[in-house]
Order: sequence, then C-alpha cells, then structure tokens
Amino acid sequence: MEGETQFLCGVVEGFYGRPWSMDQRKVLFQWMQLWGLNTYLYGPKDDLKHRLLWREVYSPEEEAQLRTLIVEAQSRGLRFVYALSPGQDIVFSSSCDLTLLKRKLKQVSDLGCQAFAILFDDIDHSMCQADSEAFTSFAHAQVTVTNEIYRFLGEPPVFLFCPTEYCGSLCSPSVSKSPYLQTVGEDLLPNITVIWTGSKVISRKLSLDCLAELECVLQRPPLIWDNLHANDYDTRRLFLGPFKGRDPQLKNHLRGLLLNPNCEFEANYIPLHTLGSWFRAEKDYVKDEECEYCPERALTAALHDWMEELNQPLQAGRQSTRADHRASVSSSRTKASDSSDCPSTFRATHAVAKLPVFPLNSSSPPSSPPMGKAEREGREGDKKRPHQSSQQLPGSRSGAPAGGGRAQRAPGRGLCGGKGLLSEAQVRLLVGLHYLPHEHGPSAQKLLQDLTWLKSNCHLVSANSKKTQPQKVDEWRGRASRFLSLCEDIAQLHCSVVGGANRSVLYDLYPYVWDLRNTALVAKAFICWLDGRVLNDGSNLASWRNCFHWCGKSTGAELLGVDSEPWVFKGGVSGEVQMLLPIGSSGELFSHPPPLFPTSRLYNIRPYHSKDKVELYRMVRQLHLRTQGGQESTVAHPDVIGDRCLGPCLALSPEYSFILEDELGICGCVLGILDVRSFAKRCQASWIPAMRDKYPPKGSSTHSNTQDLVKLMEEDQGEYPDSLLYHFPSQLRLDALPELVDVSVSRTLLTALLTALKANGSQGVFCEVQPTDQQRLEFLTKLGFLEILRGEARSREGVVLGRLL
Repeated sequence: MEGETQFLCGVVEGFYGRPWSMDQRKVLFQWMQLWGLNTYLYGPKDDLKHRLLWREVYSPEEEAQLRTLIVEAQSRGLRFVYALSPGQDIVFSSSCDLTLLKRKLKQVSDLGCQAFAILFDDIDHSMCQADSEAFTSFAHAQVTVTNEIYRFLGEPPVFLFCPTEYCGSLCSPSVSKSPYLQTVGEDLLPNITVIWTGSKVISRKLSLDCLAELECVLQRPPLIWDNLHANDYDTRRLFLGPFKGRDPQLKNHLRGLLLNPNCEFEANYIPLHTLGSWFRAEKDYVKDEECEYCPERALTAALHDWMEELNQPLQAGRQSTRADHRASVSSSRTKASDSSDCPSTFRATHAVAKLPVFPLNSSSPPSSPPMGKAEREGREGDKKRPHQSSQQLPGSRSGAPAGGGRAQRAPGRGLCGGKGLLSEAQVRLLVGLHYLPHEHGPSAQKLLQDLTWLKSNCHLVSANSKKTQPQKVDEWRGRASRFLSLCEDIAQLHCSVVGGANRSVLYDLYPYVWDLRNTALVAKAFICWLDGRVLNDGSNLASWRNCFHWCGKSTGAELLGVDSEPWVFKGGVSGEVQMLLPIGSSGELFSHPPPLFPTSRLYNIRPYHSKDKVELYRMVRQLHLRTQGGQESTVAHPDVIGDRCLGPCLALSPEYSFILEDELGICGCVLGILDVRSFAKRCQASWIPAMRDKYPPKGSSTHSNTQDLVKLMEEDQGEYPDSLLYHFPSQLRLDALPELVDVSVSRTLLTALLTALKANGSQGVFCEVQPTDQQRLEFLTKLGFLEILRGEARSREGVVLGRLL
C-alpha cells in the first residue's frame, strides 16, 4: 500500500438508499482482507453530510465513529478513501464554499484519513451567474476547485475525481470529442485519478479499445467505479452473480476498480468474493493453481464459502458474537499478518450512539421481531400438521389431488417450519434467479423459456381445440410438469430462507425471494389452468399470446432491440414472468410491500377440482358460524351456506375458480364468472330449480333460516345494469377469501383469477362488497378496483367496485 502506483481494487459504498451499518462495514473489512482486496471508498449518497449537507462538519460523536472506521480499515490493510459530493449546490467561485470544503476535508484528514475523492456525478451541468463569470466552462470550474483541494491536502497519493460525464453515454457528443473531458484531461493535475463507469452507467463489458480512447482524452488511466452489481435503481432486482465481463488484463490500463454493489449488504458475498478472485488472477499464484480468471469457477468457489455463512445463526444487522469467530477464521486463512487485531473490535455493538444525521452508524434492520399471535400459531401449525404437496401435474383435470386438497408428501420435500440449513441446490437456484443486470442465470433462463413456450403452444390443450396429436399434448404437459416443479422449488426456497438460522440474510434477501415466490405462484396457477380451460385462437387470446417473448440469456430490453441501461426494463425475472402473463402490464397487482412478519408457510394456488367441493363447503360454513357468534343454525342442511356462497360458481363456472392451500390443506378460494349475463340465465334455468328441489319447504323439516337463505339465493341472481356489464362483463366473488398473516397471498390468489379471465377475453371485472366491510374494500382498492355503483346491485346497500383488464 506504500506505492503510489498500486492497483486499487475493492468496494465503493456509493449507492442510493440506506447506508450500511458500522457492524456491516466491519464484516466487510474482514471479507476484503480475506479475499485480497485493498481499497474501501466511503460515499453513500444518502449520508446527509456526504452530499446534501456537505458543508457541515461532524460532531464529536460522529468523529469518533468515523475515526473507528478509518482505524478499522487500516488495521485490515485497507486504504480508506473518504468521498465528498458538493456538486448539487456548491458555488465554485465562492471563497466561503471553498473554505467550508477545506474545513470538512481537513477534519477527516485529522482523523487519520489519507485518501480522498471529490464527486461531481449526477448533477445539473448549469452554473450560476457568478460561476459563469468566473470560469470558462463547467469543467473548468470543477477542475479549478479540485486542483486547489488536492494541493491543500498535501497532494495525497490517492486522490480521485468523479466527472459529471462519467460514462460514454453521458459524453457529448462523444468520448473523444467531449469538450468537458478534454478540459478535464488538460487542466486536472496529473496525479489526480479520474473515475469512470464504462460505456454505460452500468456497463455489461469493459473493452480495451474504449479504455484506450478514454485514456488518450484524459491523459491518464482511469479508475473504474463499477456498477455491475448496483441495484439501487430497481426495488425488485438483486444481483448475486459473479464478477464478469472485465478481462483481468484490463488492470494494465487502469488505476483501479471499485465495485459499487447491492444496497443489501448480505447480498454482496458472491460479488465481492469473485471480485477478489478476479483481482488475484495472474498474480502471486503458485504452481498447480489456476491463474486465469473464470467467472463460473469463481462462482463455484464463492458458493462453497457462502454456504457456511448462510447457515450461521446471526440476528439481523449482524448482531452476533459469531463475528469474532469469523474474524479469527479470516486471520488464519489469509497470508497477511494481523497481529494488531483485537477481537473485541469486531464484536457487534448492541448499544451504539444514535446519530440523527451521520449514517456511519445508520440503524440496522430490526432484529428478528417478536412474532405476533398469528405468526406464532402459523409456525406451530407448520410443525404439527402433515405436509401438503403443492405439486400438481397439468394433465387432465380429473387427476387432481383428493378432496380437501390433502395429498401425500412429495418425494424430497420437507416442512418449512423451524430453522434449518439451506442446501447447495437452493443457493444455486437463488443465485440463478438473481444473477446479473444483463444476464439471467440457468434457472431463470429455464423458467422464462418454458413459460414462453407453454404460453405460445397452449392451443394444444385448449378447451375448444380441434383434435391434436397425442404426442404434442404429452410434450406440452411434460414441459408444464417441469415448469411447475421449478415454481415449487422457488416456493420451497422462500420457505427455507424464512425458516433459516441466518436472520441477517433473511432481512436483506426476503423482499426479493418473497416477490419472486408470489409471481411464480401466479405463473404456476396459470399454467395449470391453461390445460383444458383456455379457449382457442378464435377468442381474444391474440391480445396476450402474441406479446413479447422474452426468454433466454438476454433481458427484455435487449430483445426489444434497445441498447439501454438495465433500469429501462424493471423487475428482473419477476418482471419478465409478469409480462408473459395476460395481465402483466397491471403493475399494481404484482407490486406491494412484503409482510411485516415473514411466514415460512408453504402455499400453493391451483384451479378448482370437483373433489374440493366438500372441503370448500366446510370452510365457508365455519366462516359463517364465526360471523353468527358460533351458533349452529344449519344442522339439518349443512350444505346451505356453501350452496349459496359457492354453489352457483362451482356448478356453472368451475373453470374460473381457484384454490389456495397450504401444508394442512385448502385455506381459501376465489370464484369468477366470465360472462355474467349468460351465467344469470343458466342460474335461473338450472341452479335455482335444483335448490328448490334440494330444500323444499315441507313443514318444520326445513329450518326457517334455511328457507330465508333459499330466498336469498334467488335474490342473489338479480339483474345488473347494462351500463355496468358493458364495461365489466365478468364478476369475481370473495366469499371464501382467507385472512392471512401474509396478505400478499390473497392478492396473488385474486391475480391468478384475473389472469384466467383476461386470457379468455374478458375486458373488465367487478365485485360487490358490503359498505361495512372496510377491510375488503381497502383490499380491492389497492389492487386497482374503483367504486362504480352503490345501492344498485344485487343487494340494496352493496358497493360495486370494478377494474378494466
């Protein structure tokens, strides 16, 4: 670290979002020392005193935290680079602002920091009138201030400058002809290093030719601020794949490379581990060792080491004395001497001073929260009850699980309750589903390819298709079976992450695993539903079956022929699966916050089968009893509640009924009607007469409450206004919608039904809710339903909410 020409390789904490905690940074330094990295740059965008309040000096408490961090890095053999971002509001010609800038950096220098960076990224190019009069250009103003600060600090051996044009796509008109970069190259002092991100903000590859062109303009080799694993631009994406697309030979043409990784600290183990392998490639290797960097081989090594980390019993925010153990392991595994290490230095602090502005000690995620009663009961139930397989082959509908949804345990599947170990296969699945911004992993590729093929060839199993060759049908069902198995693996992965011992990993990865689990549930239910239920091309299917066929190694934006940044198409694998579904453009159905209390219960959504009727009737009967205060009023006719709430749809429109089940069995359902007009006619012609025959008013044998319910069945099928049915021809009924700890499962269940209705041509759907049912009204409103009628539907006080599909 003594030489001025040392290649700087390490981590830049430079993302937007909550900065890492002190405990996390200490673990980061351990990792960096172990993997041979040498530089850490402190520059989180949401540290107020780094960017917005850059003029303010640190308080004594904040100074102590910063000094501890600097000493911590140096004791690990790391270079600590302190970065400041004054560009948003600095007046370059103001002597006052220049004095404040010097004061701030002098304070940090006095704490022991010997390397600095001035950042002018992500700001407006315009200058105030005073600056326009004092400087010939924006670049001239920045370079003048930077040079003066560099001299003021004594010309430190490492001093970085981030230009406003920091990648090829931001240069005007081009890298070689940019007046801004030309001024930087000519006027910036030669020992100041310029930061660069590549051809894009997030560059898929770094090419030697582009770097040579840049070096010619800047008159010095750049340092790469690498955003390959940055995810602060998309709340649904996480990048766990290996460091890739940067040839190790590029090191000969760079001053350094710093990786700006995921906002979620625990997601960065593989990215940083593989970065270390890249940095060590062709350097200090011994005989018989592989010296050429291979991303796949580096990933395998990182996965092996991460397995131990994942299964450690850590609380959220790394609140565990096991950090001491990892520090000692790191010391024994690294070649660097570490005689100055003090174990207590790396022990997570449980009582740390709260700093209202300075996020060096930003609050960690909450430790495992106390479980509410619902979750405690859920987890206890998970441990007690038999396992319910969620796998259902897509063959004929008669091949459904037995009534009540209870089935035997599937081979190799286990309960999700309790804290267990993540298997290597599950970790590989996790990484493959959250790989890199420009490339999917193997599991994600398979998921998208199969879904695309199944959707494109669903005419083979449509309800109204002409005679299809049996081998073609078998091919579709075989591929569907493999797709359903992968979706089940995703659901099982979610359970394992929630039930795992490492709560620190849980709180960082859970939102992403949970989001993909929900999307996979909808996709799985949709593929199951297609077999024998979807209508052929004679219907309105063309509106969705011919949509974008995004699959394979590339992402959606690339297959559209757009050379764009990854944030142009958001959502990652979840987003691409979503867009392959009939209602994929309805973002409000898929985007909602994860539950406060993660639950490891294993859920499955599937189409209704006739054998489910008994269990569904029992379930709605219990719900009715609860609303009646537990009074039994239908002993003589136990089916009457089910016949009213579920009977018409299950008898006349079973193809639009979806079941929700967990390990115990059925726990909810949602019912749909594609065409309300024709459904009402069929009810009057067949269902109502059948109910009159089933419940004849013969003396006292029929309870008065039962007679009342039969009358209500007739009233239920009242006519709806033509103005309503013109725009909203379909209906959904939520009589058996469950109340769950994870309300997103109910939303996912409803989304599965809307997907089926849309696939068979519906353009709008409505639902009637009692005005006193505020919970259900709020539920539908969050899913894009709007109130369209009040007091004009089947009940006198009903509120009708609808949404277009």
